[in-house]
Amino acid sequence: MSLREKVRPERRAAAVPTAPNDRRRLHGSIAHDLAVAIVGGRYRPGDVLPNEDLFSQQLSVSRTAYREAVRILAAKGLVESRPKTGTRICDRTRWNIIDPDVLAWHLEAAPSDGLIDALFELRRIVEPAAAGMAAERRTDDDLAAMLTALTLMERDGLSSERALQADLEFHHAILVATGNEPLTALSSGIGTTIRWTTTFKQRTGTLPRDPLAEHRQVFEAIQARDAAGARATMTALIDQALAATRDAFTKSRA
Repeated sequence: MSLREKVRPERRAAAVPTAPNDRRRLHGSIAHDLAVAIVGGRYRPGDVLPNEDLFSQQLSVSRTAYREAVRILAAKGLVESRPKTGTRICDRTRWNIIDPDVLAWHLEAAPSDGLIDALFELRRIVEPAAAGMAAERRTDDDLAAMLTALTLMERDGLSSERALQADLEFHHAILVATGNEPLTALSSGIGTTIRWTTTFKQRTGTLPRDPLAEHRQVFEAIQARDAAGARATMTALIDQALAATRDAFTKSRA
């Protein structure tokens, strides 16, 4: 497979980018395409990326843009650059898998059943516990944020972008309500998982019945300071989402 086949940038470099934003978009695009090629298996751990001169020539990008793209991937654990040995793909154990970008690249590159199960396993570990903590620690402001999200979900319908954003805000509000900053930091990775799996289900026409009732049950348990109930209802909500996602994958492959 040629380098051009492995990495297919959708946007090619202008000869001289005219503004900082242009340059950021360019090396971001290169990093995206390289990352999807890596997580999709077109490059494998231990492989050495083409040197910057060859890469720049074959893909019509500047060496500076390539270097910036490599820095992005290195910061997320996908590659490492060493003098004389070049840029090598790191072992998967070193990838920052819950980084929102890394997670989005995986999901774009047709994730395996194992990855989907692992992501839901992470949700099942984190979110029920967070819901229980939120029930014990939530404030009136936390409840107001959750209720606002639920109202938007109900108003806009399951398949709209605004409803999806409201769904993400609901789950984020629960993590915020724990008062645990390291736990809240997981919100972006969890949100990326929710967004992608919901979008995938929409594309395959396998959206389940409206899960608003289950979301309301979680909210009501948190509102009532029922920690055990909050954990149980959140677990049921996640299990429902996993079952629907598996159905979507089965349908897409059929």
